[in-house]
Amino acid sequence: MLFRLGALANQQSLPVRIDPSFSRSYRQVSIPRQANCLPGKICPDGMGNSTLAGKQPRQSTNRMTDSRTFRIGVLGSGKGSNFVALAEAIRAGTVPAQVAVVLSDVEAAGILERARERSIPARYIAPGKFRTKLDDESEAAFVSALREAQVDLVMLAGFMRIIKSGLLNAFPNRVINIHPSLLPSFPGLEAWKQALDHGVKVTGCTVHFVDAGVDSGPIIGQQTVPVLDPDTPESLHQRIHAAEHELYPACIAALARGTIEVRGRRVVRRS
Repeated sequence: MLFRLGALANQQSLPVRIDPSFSRSYRQVSIPRQANCLPGKICPDGMGNSTLAGKQPRQSTNRMTDSRTFRIGVLGSGKGSNFVALAEAIRAGTVPAQVAVVLSDVEAAGILERARERSIPARYIAPGKFRTKLDDESEAAFVSALREAQVDLVMLAGFMRIIKSGLLNAFPNRVINIHPSLLPSFPGLEAWKQALDHGVKVTGCTVHFVDAGVDSGPIIGQQTVPVLDPDTPESLHQRIHAAEHELYPACIAALARGTIEVRGRRVVRRS
């Protein structure tokens, strides 16, 4: 997986220390200087590689100078395969962080069991009366649990509820999600099927900050996945899912280490 750091950002420049171990931890990663690669664009090298763009949240996530470990809260509704990919990367030492708590709106969700198997605090919180979003009482309970766990970052891992302003305001620019397309193309549901139906030759996945829109927050990272002639929606989705398991931990590692510098709408590595 090849990616370059760059990003959308606030107007001010936010310098962040670069940790050279980032590229050593992900030996397949290189971050070349591509003079013709415009900010916000995917820069393929003809080998199915991808571009990573990143944004440093307004509240610093550079915990490498702190004594406390970078803490992540995970929200999920399903099996939790992206959570497992992160947990394994943390165990392997490639992500300098810890999962502080796993929360779910589904009492029997597999992600809760997978967290408990790893001795990670896991909790079901009833979602309330709505089908697609949390009600105010439930949202307040999620916020309270995340604050109690003192999380630095909120990771959505297949969380099937719309995130509302209460949680976003409690953790400004600290809620991230992964989407199975190369945003801004194909936002919304069944993005892999949208890509296949549209006839694109390359799709992929995107890690982005969550805002009030639909898959519209600033892009942190992207990884490409080729669309093959024999592909079905199921086979394409499976390969995108495998790419997610690589990209999500890599993006979280970059945020945890603070290995990027935000300059306007660009994020670059400091040399």
